[in-house]
Amino acid sequence: MNLKNTCLTVLMATALAACGGAGGGVAPSVPSVPAVPAVPVPPVVVTATPVAPPPAAPILNASQMIHAQGAKWVRADGTPVLLKGVNLGNWLLNEFWMMGQGSNGIDDNCKLDAALDTRFGYAERERLMKVFRDNWIGERDWDLMARYGWNAVRVPFIHSVVEDEKNPRHLRADAWRYLDDAVAQAEKRGMYVILDLHGAVGSQGVEHHSGCANRNLYWSTPQYQERTIWLWQQIAARYKDRPAVAGYSLLNEPWGTGAANLAAVVAKLYEAVRAVDPNHVIILPGHNSGIAAYGNSAAVGMKNVAFEMHFYPGMFGWGAIGADVHRDWLTCSGGAASGVCEWDQRIKALDTPFFIGELQPWAGLGADLGGQITRVTFDTYGKFGWAATAWTWKLVTNDGGQGAGTWGLVTNAAGQSIPKVDFTTASNAQVESLFKLFGSVQYEPQQRVMDWMTSTTAPTPFAK
Repeated sequence: MNLKNTCLTVLMATALAACGGAGGGVAPSVPSVPAVPAVPVPPVVVTATPVAPPPAAPILNASQMIHAQGAKWVRADGTPVLLKGVNLGNWLLNEFWMMGQGSNGIDDNCKLDAALDTRFGYAERERLMKVFRDNWIGERDWDLMARYGWNAVRVPFIHSVVEDEKNPRHLRADAWRYLDDAVAQAEKRGMYVILDLHGAVGSQGVEHHSGCANRNLYWSTPQYQERTIWLWQQIAARYKDRPAVAGYSLLNEPWGTGAANLAAVVAKLYEAVRAVDPNHVIILPGHNSGIAAYGNSAAVGMKNVAFEMHFYPGMFGWGAIGADVHRDWLTCSGGAASGVCEWDQRIKALDTPFFIGELQPWAGLGADLGGQITRVTFDTYGKFGWAATAWTWKLVTNDGGQGAGTWGLVTNAAGQSIPKVDFTTASNAQVESLFKLFGSVQYEPQQRVMDWMTSTTAPTPFAK
């Protein structure tokens, strides 16, 4: 299946007990329920022309800087804030399934870099990747994200967006081009950004989304860990006073080592970042087995931190796509020690905020049911005070159209095809043309997700 990470099936299956699973036993089927009418927003414009932005939100100021207070996310003035939003996947770290590519073995970020280097030279590779990044996400994306009602955006990036890969421990000449833009775009819309190191130098796992599939050298290479400490200190120094930054997600899905070693390495990262930035929430990444290895963060001297996990009911060995698996997870059908209820108990006991960095509640469910379950998922997490960002904002396919629900909140409109390009033979002009197309192709949003997320009427997709 063309999913975010087909390598996770076995890993996630073994992690379900730690993640609360989807409840106990086999749930009865959910009968068909008439959709609760949503209060729709006007359909969005799907051309490449930027859509009209929503009413202006105030630029975030110092009183709106977020920090941890017990298990809550709160602003500096003490008011709680409920972070809900989306990931900007494939922008600053390529995942080929999200853009209709991946043929002839060029299927991760490192392989693309190597192919372009070999064929066109490093300087031209750098130019082409700027063309890609300038087109994958632009003003129309930020305007549309605001129309979904999101107030948080997780920004995954590979280390070489900031660090000069040819001169380690030195910043690129354009090191802040994209992270600065993300923070500025969010800030002027009253949104928050979570900076997520998705691909550490050496790769923190074998998965393609670390940037270099099957590498996993981060844990065995001290200089890679030291470079990551250096990298995060540069980032923290840059953004320590920016209220629009909600937090730093230190390592994405760091599953290339055991849970105890992960906790020990992350503790060093925490200390290094905290020495530079006393203000922002530092987000401690969960292992695929959970967060138990960290113990109580306050008891070991960690301050202003949150825990992160990723929950994908119906995927990667966690049941099948459909209403049942979401109902069991969100309603704790197996009792108080199952589903989200189990995690609520854990987080309350730790008295630390929780961040669901990735979730995918709409794909394959059909437009309206997908929209309803997405709204209920965010509402349920919000009831517990958890921050949450869906995976993912944009995904394009070769044929276009949302069908039963792609993984993207926007995709290329039906009939607006994306060609499959062979990066081992395509000309420079063909590669550039593809990259520019990503910025000009007409969009088709998940309109019912938008409708339900902005509706004053809550859906009841699990009603009998």
